[in-house]
Amino acid sequence: MSTQSLTEEVKKHSTWSIFMGLLTAALGVFLIIYPLAAATVTTVLLGWVLIFVALSQFVFVLHSQTVGNFFLKLVLGVLYGICGIALAFFPVVSTVALTAVLGILLLIQAGVQTATALQLRPLDGWGWFLADAVTSLLLGILIFAHWPSSTIWAIGTLLGVAVFMGGISRIMIALKIRSGAISVDHVIQRAA
Repeated sequence: MSTQSLTEEVKKHSTWSIFMGLLTAALGVFLIIYPLAAATVTTVLLGWVLIFVALSQFVFVLHSQTVGNFFLKLVLGVLYGICGIALAFFPVVSTVALTAVLGILLLIQAGVQTATALQLRPLDGWGWFLADAVTSLLLGILIFAHWPSSTIWAIGTLLGVAVFMGGISRIMIALKIRSGAISVDHVIQRAA
């Protein structure tokens, strides 16, 4: 593969990455604008997903070869079903629990993004991963500082901010990669 075709491929992929970053950021803004709707839809959707997972578990139960596997899969199916029904049919109450889960998720994401940023530290753009990590950390702390009273708005708003920052960091990294590919193109053109 020639250098020019490689840089064209990098530019093409970075364009898609920029587009996906813009789409992700736009979805984040939507979540921020409609936090209660986002929380309710998220809760109900997750509930239905768990109901379908429960049904799948019950199908797997029928194919169990041993008694131990049978009961383990049966218990898992029942637990998925109970959680799914609670989320799908009692979304307001379930949102309180999901808010706590979201807080935990954001704190874990902050740790992973920090580790990624530190691994990339000598490279240009590593700070965007660190900014994403700091944002997720602050949002996770904010959820637990006001939990459970902030449950109604927390999922949509805070998740929206995290999704928005993820989209922005994706755009910035893709722009940096695209800029590097363009620089390589200019060096090749001068050398030719």
